Amino acid sequence: MYEWNEAVQEMVDWLEAHLLEEPTLPELSRQVGYSPTYCSMLFHRVCGVTLKSYTARRRLTLAAQALRNSQERILDIALACGFSSQEALTRAFRSAFGLTPAAFRRGGGPLPLFLPKEVFSPWHRGQQQQGGNHMSLKDLREARVRVEYIPAHKYVGVWEERARNYGEFWRYHDCDSVCGTVESLRSLSHPVVASHTAGWWYPQGERRYFYGFGALPDYAGPVPEGFAVREFPGSYYLVFYHPPFDYMEDNGEVMRRVEELAWNYDLAKARLDASGLSTAAGNGRFVWNEEACQCYQRHYPEGLGYEILRPVALG
Repeated sequence: MYEWNEAVQEMVDWLEAHLLEEPTLPELSRQVGYSPTYCSMLFHRVCGVTLKSYTARRRLTLAAQALRNSQERILDIALACGFSSQEALTRAFRSAFGLTPAAFRRGGGPLPLFLPKEVFSPWHRGQQQQGGNHMSLKDLREARVRVEYIPAHKYVGVWEERARNYGEFWRYHDCDSVCGTVESLRSLSHPVVASHTAGWWYPQGERRYFYGFGALPDYAGPVPEGFAVREFPGSYYLVFYHPPFDYMEDNGEVMRRVEELAWNYDLAKARLDASGLSTAAGNGRFVWNEEACQCYQRHYPEGLGYEILRPVALG
């Protein structure tokens, strides 16, 4: 299965490099060394969309980003993004998003952009090309804890009371639509509580899952359909974390270690002093602050690693 994902990731990478040209299935076939029929079948099976649909939706996303971020004429954007005319872009744009490019540019709100697929970790592939996978269970670390302060902010997200975790959340929501919408508002996100920072909150005392992006306290931007805005005060957070790791090999074990520490942590051990977290003498004792704030989750395996942030206050 990993070989399938690796081959499809190669197709995705090639398509992304040739989106603004006229990529053809025979060219793609020659690039990856499979027959055109097998390429088409494998891509659809792994990505859940056809090659033709993927290319069309990615071109529309590039056009939407250009409309949002530049003052170029719509005709020039259409031609640059592979459409034969402004009319062709308008028809496709209206069909996909329910409004015209001109209406979107005038302030039509966020769109569910279609993000590049990532079905095989680039870091993992790089390790293989260097002669094998250099991360294994023996390289895993014990989960650790530190203190971080997050200032007051807003959060624009989907709070799903039926979901207790990431996997359950996507049973009730379309991943491409939600993630694409969040991505379309990336430029408005908070520098700390960034786009695609998810987590948990506690309705009726039960831990439930949310997904979206943080925003500055004065955020007055769009709120996509199905999303809501909530405000949170500044707070200290205990950050339970594992440094970067190999997603393919160790993701399950890393998440287990961090979550076991995070959800079972003895708060009586925590002190805050000038250096951060200490189990010795400090300036005060922590109490959980989860009634006022929510818990955050950061999951960027080969860059940041895995983190769960639980809010605390000095008692």
